Amino acid sequence: MLEIGVAVALYFAVVLALGVFATRRSSRSPEEYFLAGRGLGTVVLFMALFGTNCTSFVLVGIPGISYRYGIGVFGLNAAVVALGIPLTFWAIGSPARRLARKLGALTPAELYARRFDSRAVGVVFFLFFTAYTVPYMVQSVKGAGITAAQATDGAVAMWQAGLAVLVIALVYTSLGGMRATAWTNVFQGALFLVFMIAAFFLMSRSLGGLTEATARVEAQDPDLLRKTDEWLFAPRKWASWGTVISLTVIGFPHMFARLMAAKDERALKSVCRLYPLALALLWVPAVLIGVWGAGAFPGLEKADSDRIFQLMADAHMPAWLGIFGFLAVIAAVMSTLDAQLLTLSSMLVRDVSRPAPQRAVLAGRLFGVALAALVFVLSILWKDESVFAISRWAFEGYTTLVPALFLGVRWSRFTGPAAVASIVVGNALLILGRYELYPTVGFLPVFWAFAGAVATGVVVTLVSPRGSS
Repeated sequence: MLEIGVAVALYFAVVLALGVFATRRSSRSPEEYFLAGRGLGTVVLFMALFGTNCTSFVLVGIPGISYRYGIGVFGLNAAVVALGIPLTFWAIGSPARRLARKLGALTPAELYARRFDSRAVGVVFFLFFTAYTVPYMVQSVKGAGITAAQATDGAVAMWQAGLAVLVIALVYTSLGGMRATAWTNVFQGALFLVFMIAAFFLMSRSLGGLTEATARVEAQDPDLLRKTDEWLFAPRKWASWGTVISLTVIGFPHMFARLMAAKDERALKSVCRLYPLALALLWVPAVLIGVWGAGAFPGLEKADSDRIFQLMADAHMPAWLGIFGFLAVIAAVMSTLDAQLLTLSSMLVRDVSRPAPQRAVLAGRLFGVALAALVFVLSILWKDESVFAISRWAFEGYTTLVPALFLGVRWSRFTGPAAVASIVVGNALLILGRYELYPTVGFLPVFWAFAGAVATGVVVTLVSPRGSS
């Protein structure tokens, strides 16, 4: 317990120091605070995107769901993610970065508000971004809490760990803005990526090697090593989820904002090349640790399976290195929370409340405090939901925004009313489908929601007079 306390204290000290150091430049202007002066080069941009993208969904949720559904989780997620994410960075992120610089936009919502010369469009984007980002933040806090409680044998309660990561992330984000979150993401991203690679080999050796680890799973539940048609593995559901997992990341406003902060096109292209390799290095261990855990710790039910990552780290790694497993989860959580706090705060300030320019940074900081408080309360209220279940709800919602994001930067004729209609219809179909109010014929509701959002955006634009906004 003492060793964990010391390690956590040192980790928090490092990220706070980076935040303090970034403060020297963060208050110079809203552009510096919210977008790091649009100057993120290849290395920092890549680590900022990668660190922000990889949350407790990957380090807690994926091992937990792999524990229950097996090796097929890798093909369900990682293969399409590795190709889909870089493709959306190029197809949407690249023109969005250029347009944001041209229009002087500092947030994703502001970009589209200025693109269509409509404040209402910006408010609509802000509301839907917030509706799906808050639950995603909740799953991050839950992941930190679950891991902390397991690592300390309950000495640290889930709510205490969740509160701690929220407060620390809020402090350094408020101090240094985008630059602080980007710099800390370099440190955090390196920490959890190196740990996951090390954990893969160390756990494998502790279990007797790949063959022995796999044999234990075979003896316990052979279906975990085979693809079945259960859960999301049925062909139509697989196609639906493939659409979600490959497109949702560009819909994250905190990822979109980082793409807008890229220094130049060269940095963005380099990120697209590096992303598939980095994701493979992270996802292979995440899935296999969960599958191996089914052989080592059978019997975990539903949300309780989210504990498997830390259980495996405690049982099959040296004690001192297991501490880094805990820190890896904390790093993954905070590297996303900081970006989410900053981006939602910036959109409220730039697109909704619009305070005087000299008060914009202060207003953003105050909203960050209120947002953190809301997330903390929800993380306690949603105690019975698994990390994967909460993430899935958010991911499907983000996917309904992608047609408007894409058409808004790639189709000059696309209009503001078409963007709003696309978002509203897509979300209506998603909600109605979740309540089974129309036949989905084997697809997930998000499949029809995405298709409806595309069709609505195109049709409304075509029937609108040319030149209308």
